Amino acid sequence: MSQDKTRFVYVTYIRSTPEKVFEAITRPEIARRYWGHENVSDWRPGSAWQHVRDDAQRTVQLVGKVVEVMPPTRLVITWANASQAADVSAYSRVSFDIAEYDGMVRLTVTHDELEAGSGMDKGIRQGWPIVLSSLKSLLETGQGMDVFAKPKTAS
Repeated sequence: MSQDKTRFVYVTYIRSTPEKVFEAITRPEIARRYWGHENVSDWRPGSAWQHVRDDAQRTVQLVGKVVEVMPPTRLVITWANASQAADVSAYSRVSFDIAEYDGMVRLTVTHDELEAGSGMDKGIRQGWPIVLSSLKSLLETGQGMDVFAKPKTAS
């Protein structure tokens, strides 16, 4: 029995260049500043990539393969929890499409091939908006946001 698949699409406009947006996604020393993780790979099609927590433990939380690379306009990777790396059915796909506009770029992140209602589906729907807001903040102001922040409780 196959699971229903779903997708999540997020579009944001960033006052930056395609090159800087692409580098922010693929260079560990930049990604850690807005994501709290490093995306580690040689970024060649077929190569592995790892999403490594930027802390003392350096935990690999996500893994996948590089599917397509067209700097600075497109990157496609597969994506799974590191604990499910051996399960082919656990992988989803993330596409980063970067389009140049006058003085800015449009970044479209499409996360598809997700199992509808799964923990990963629910997690990325909360995660992508804050991660991409933090990316935008870093590139526009020089400072990312705390992507691990929790909502304040009402007093």
